[in-house]
Amino acid sequence: MTDRRAAFRALHHAGRPFLLPNAWDHASAAALAARGHPAIGTTSLGVAAAAGRPDGVAATGAETLALARRLARLPVLLTVDVEAGFADDPAAVAGYVTELAGLGAVGINLEDGRADGTLADPECIADKIAAVKAAVPDLFVNARTDTWWLGVADPLPQTLARARTYRAAGADGIFVPGTVDLPTLRVLTERIDAPLNALYQPGGPGLDEFGRAGVARVSTGSLLFRAALAAAVATADAARTDGFAAAPALPSYVEVQGLVAADGD
Repeated sequence: MTDRRAAFRALHHAGRPFLLPNAWDHASAAALAARGHPAIGTTSLGVAAAAGRPDGVAATGAETLALARRLARLPVLLTVDVEAGFADDPAAVAGYVTELAGLGAVGINLEDGRADGTLADPECIADKIAAVKAAVPDLFVNARTDTWWLGVADPLPQTLARARTYRAAGADGIFVPGTVDLPTLRVLTERIDAPLNALYQPGGPGLDEFGRAGVARVSTGSLLFRAALAAAVATADAARTDGFAAAPALPSYVEVQGLVAADGD
């Protein structure tokens, strides 16, 4: 595991941002791994929606753990979105993350946004980070701050202050979703002493542009799950009306079966 965690950490210092696609079940993760992605994250929205539960309210701790157990068998580095840790108590968060690490996870994503649209006290998040790092020192903790995501007024100073607090607690990376403005990202990468994670947005910057701004990691977040949901609905709508003008390139039954067979399940 030490080698796997070191390999994941090294991806953040490769000179070009690496794309971290986010999966929501075994099939999506296995398909992404088969396409050669070295690391895969989970998306809390996708996991929650697939389970019929709301995201961001600590309702899917068991589902996330069960998914990590399934994905740990794949030949890919796994980092897990744990919302705010699925608990308020730092010791409980550390215990949960230790269990994930025991399954093979090399990193986690821990956020400070709350379901009511406000930001958590940064010291509370810092306490969780410190507890996790004390329990699993070489696990990559990506601390997400939702200052832009939640529309905080004048978000830059608060983002930088939270980043300093989370870094002091032991965070290995800082995730700032909600902005793809390249000059802003450049300021963040210059003033945060840790790899910066940005969120990919359709129509926004590509990996090379993110790289020129100093970004180390680009996540897809819930995008792939939402795209799959949209494609499923569009396919059903087409099937009950006039059908497809041209058949899309879909994986075959045998190919999907192979995603599981290759995993040895």
